[in-house]
Amino acid sequence: MLEFPRWKYLVILLVLAISAIYALPNVYQKDPSVQITANRGASLDQALVERIDGLLEQAGVTPKSVAIEGQSLLVRLNDLKSQTAANDALRQPLGEQYMVALNLASTVPAWLDNLGAKPMVLGLDLQGGVHFVLEVDQKAALDKRMEAYAEDVRVALREARVPYQSVERRDQSIVATLSPSAAADAGERGRQALFKSQPTFSYQLAGNQLVMQIPDAEIATITAGAIEQNILTLRNRVNELGVAEPIIQRQGENRVVVQLPGVQDTAEAKRMIGATATLEYRAVVDGNAADALATGRIPPEAKVYQQRDGRGPILLNKRVIVTGDQMVAAQSMVDPNGQPAVSVTLNSAGGQRMFDFTSANVGKPMAVVYTERVPQVSIVDGKEVRSFRIKEEVISVANINGVFGKNFQTTGLEKTEAEGLARLLRSGSLAAPMDFVEERIVGPSLGAENVERGVTAVLYAFLFTLLFFLVYYRMFGVFTSIALLFNLLIVVAVMSLFGATMTLPGFAGLALSIGLSVDANVLINERIREELRAGMPAKKAIVEGYEKASGTILDANVTGILAGVALYAFGTGPLKGFAVTMVVGIFASMFTAITVSRALAVLWYSPRKKLKTLAI
Repeated sequence: MLEFPRWKYLVILLVLAISAIYALPNVYQKDPSVQITANRGASLDQALVERIDGLLEQAGVTPKSVAIEGQSLLVRLNDLKSQTAANDALRQPLGEQYMVALNLASTVPAWLDNLGAKPMVLGLDLQGGVHFVLEVDQKAALDKRMEAYAEDVRVALREARVPYQSVERRDQSIVATLSPSAAADAGERGRQALFKSQPTFSYQLAGNQLVMQIPDAEIATITAGAIEQNILTLRNRVNELGVAEPIIQRQGENRVVVQLPGVQDTAEAKRMIGATATLEYRAVVDGNAADALATGRIPPEAKVYQQRDGRGPILLNKRVIVTGDQMVAAQSMVDPNGQPAVSVTLNSAGGQRMFDFTSANVGKPMAVVYTERVPQVSIVDGKEVRSFRIKEEVISVANINGVFGKNFQTTGLEKTEAEGLARLLRSGSLAAPMDFVEERIVGPSLGAENVERGVTAVLYAFLFTLLFFLVYYRMFGVFTSIALLFNLLIVVAVMSLFGATMTLPGFAGLALSIGLSVDANVLINERIREELRAGMPAKKAIVEGYEKASGTILDANVTGILAGVALYAFGTGPLKGFAVTMVVGIFASMFTAITVSRALAVLWYSPRKKLKTLAI
């Protein structure tokens, strides 16, 4: 009997409705925009909106709208040329109080957005994305490593019980000045202790000075390693942003290129990629910081810091107990008092240093310093000059009530700071600071003309396929055409729902999945023809055709799915885009070919209708 369960019709209608809803956002094009985000101390209000309107009017730029949307102010524009002009007009006047970034703002209606419906993410070769060029400060990387070597020298001398007056850096060497009261053999004992810790370095004893010379090969390794570590950290940070198929690669000696396809919130991307915010834990030094600042008599082991809560300056020890480099896990949370906090886990070395310090200083205060590198832009002789300043502030000072080591909590941050800092600490620290030297929206990497031709080719191939089925299989060609359109709708909806990236190779995967769907319908239609030629009644031929062809279709598609899984598991970039689209398309094609087309055939040739001939 030619029958089809009613619950399957309901499933098909439900899938059709859900697919239509989640594919619909792809109809709405994004607006080229400039996104303005307030830094600490600045605010987004109507006065800022009016100021931006005035700046844009002076620059001759007519925006579509200027409005506060969520946590940012968006200037929506008509085209990329206006976007560039608006960005240039706003960046310098707004200064460092605001972060100005390029954006592609969504125009999806709020009701769709509330349902979680978003447009499909397009790759750089279809939509373009954000292009950053960052310059690595290799001198800062070298300074940082040399400071670490100086600390190693201090530790080695203390463990060897060699008294010293100072340890300082001089070019490519670390010089330890021994105390006059040191024993005659103290210098040699110190040299042997340093040799054990760093056997590849050279050591000289000149009078009461012990010199550790850093070889040129080590210097080159430090500067080159800073680039590689930064690239690795950038990959981790981009993963925290959830960007699909990014391009992160080295350019020249000290630059890194980052391309993020389909990014909407470029301000957040910029913060995460270039941020160097971290935490430092330091001991509090006794003394009046205000008097020390006024008189200039600051203890040699201390440095003056400002406190965030406005309680004035404070003296902290120059030596750091632990830093963000030694943190292996971080999670934003809320403490028992309802305040934002970051739960921190240190590595073994950092945990031991924290344990040793807290063990010896129970009841004494310890400070948490929030350190951030803030970029600045100034105009010198008509040219844009980029620089930065280091912003350091004490976020909390508390007495050590008990001994702790690897695990503890840090409070004193705002909610957004706690969340952002937790992400930064999870992704790792930069070996050296980086400055943005170039930022732009990039077009399709294969050229707009090639993209247009590729899309046109896929569309015409789809239309030719539909036309062939309509002519060759007549009524069953109509069923097949409707099933193919449903197949395309499902693929777009699934890729949009799960945030998969569509690239030009993805279009090839889509075309292949449509071809496999066509193949499945050909098997069904030809099987029905065979049953009719064998003298079987029309309705019975339809039933037998679908049932006998279904097993063959499943077997044939399993191999395609396995191939797609292998491509995704072992491939990268475009190969993954091709694999995802192909696998999703295969699953959709099996559903539409076996279930949807059969439902249409049963609906058209209903069991109550007498059927003598079949249009196939």
